[in-house]
Amino acid sequence: MKRLLLAAAAAAIMAGPAAADPALKSAIKADYDAYLGPLFTHFHQTPELSYLETETAKRMAAELKKAGATVTTGVGGTGVVGVMKNGEGPVLLLRADMDGLPVEEKSGLPYASKVTQKGLDGQVYPVMHACGHDTHITSMVGTARRLAAMKDKWKGTVLFVVQPAEERVGGAKAMLADGLYTRFPKPDYAVAFHVAANLPSGKISASEGLQYSSADSVDITVHGVGAHGAAPHAGKDPIYIASAIVVALQSIVSREVGPLSPAVITVGAFHAGHKHNIISDRADLQLTVRANDEATRAQLIAAIERVAKNVARANGVAEDRLPDVKTSEGTPTTINDTALARRMNAALARDLGPDVMIPFRQENMGAEDFAFFVQPDLKVPGYYFGVGGTPQAAFDAAKAGGPPVPSHHSPLFKIAPEPAVTLGTEAMVSATLELLKPRS
Repeated sequence: MKRLLLAAAAAAIMAGPAAADPALKSAIKADYDAYLGPLFTHFHQTPELSYLETETAKRMAAELKKAGATVTTGVGGTGVVGVMKNGEGPVLLLRADMDGLPVEEKSGLPYASKVTQKGLDGQVYPVMHACGHDTHITSMVGTARRLAAMKDKWKGTVLFVVQPAEERVGGAKAMLADGLYTRFPKPDYAVAFHVAANLPSGKISASEGLQYSSADSVDITVHGVGAHGAAPHAGKDPIYIASAIVVALQSIVSREVGPLSPAVITVGAFHAGHKHNIISDRADLQLTVRANDEATRAQLIAAIERVAKNVARANGVAEDRLPDVKTSEGTPTTINDTALARRMNAALARDLGPDVMIPFRQENMGAEDFAFFVQPDLKVPGYYFGVGGTPQAAFDAAKAGGPPVPSHHSPLFKIAPEPAVTLGTEAMVSATLELLKPRS
């Protein structure tokens, strides 16, 4: 009997403590019904643009403080940091982004956003949580509330990082520049998730390497010479030149980048001219550029400038009037630490059920500025995962010829909030208990 007891004890030590007690799922569900559900609706109805998330930050600060964290506001602009200490142990950063998008919501939801807001450029925009950041911050509140109630199951420090301006891929960088890793305990790990419209509700997926592509916003200003529309020979038409640049840019991906290296150059905006019969003296292009490795990323940026300037030269533009090419915003690839990802994928499968975890598949070249928190020189291993946001029935209906599932950034975007918020919260709590489990 003594030998059996010793063997059982050894097995328990090797397996480690359970990441959550059996009541965790029901506790989170009850919290959603009573508190998190109305909180999600509030956040969805009151989105704010990047760098202008003042009211969202204020509410998140209040929620984290209520949960028992020590809160600092104004980090990197509107960023919020909550610190929850529970004895000696590792430091874990949990991150949630909070900004909305300049999109008019057409989801048909009864709690759809009707908000407008003046942007940094002085123009008024409709605003919508068209990427699910309302899910992320609601889940962070749920995670903080659960961890505060479960302090007997973990030891260490949790940093709750409420980040601004993910949609402008600048918020993480701004928080780091404002001392996130020096003013507060430097994390031993960093974890975050994104609700995913292309994943079924109740499912989680995470890579053991590349999770997201890089993204760069490139602005090209094409300088022309204005003239009458009836006398094009008297000027240099920037619309014609810019159109030639748009076409020529496509050759970079198709003829310069290796066919096994994913790359995207998309011209998302083209602005020029004011009247039918006037040749303008300027055209402006706005590009988004995506890659899956830093070498291809650098190749794309350099090639864009070369193509823009040489197309202008080929059309007789003077050297002092060649296009201006500037990269205004950018983020590196988001790469999960392999050892950490394997550990976390196994832990989530153990605690949430093996059917919850599904194989990771990169379906597009979306990007994330969470990458800045886990750059190699910072030596902070990172783990980023996706949480399903769309009921399986919606995928089945679309496959049968029904309406397609709306993508992120669409005015039709919507997710099923209850399964996304509750599963996101379960996963974040499970990750915390795995990484901060008390030492035996």
